[in-house]
Amino acid sequence: MAFSNPYQTYQKQAVITSKPEELTYLLYQGMIKFIRLSKMALQNNNLEESHGYNLRAQDIVSELMVSLKKGYSISDSLLSLYDFMKSRLIEANISKKIEILEEVEGYALELSETWSTAMKLNKTKN
Repeated sequence: MAFSNPYQTYQKQAVITSKPEELTYLLYQGMIKFIRLSKMALQNNNLEESHGYNLRAQDIVSELMVSLKKGYSISDSLLSLYDFMKSRLIEANISKKIEILEEVEGYALELSETWSTAMKLNKTKN
């Protein structure tokens, strides 16, 4: 009988029970995590591992893109930003430049912090 990893079970349960705004925050956090892992792998000259982490970050950006609600100007702005971030991740994956990953990480951190602040403001308002 195989036992599952308790941390993975916790993570899966957290995603299943999260509200949409919390899921967006988790996606931002995941993107930051995979960008950082990709950078570390590049620094250790592990190109295959870096590639895998970069692809996971790209997948998260793609998920953020498809989850936008159309018809809002903020959605159009975010779509442009996400598209730019994904393009830069692809470029970083091809060129193996840590500087590009750091650039995208900065955008992701800013989005995460802004989203976190918005969620807190919304909680105090309700």
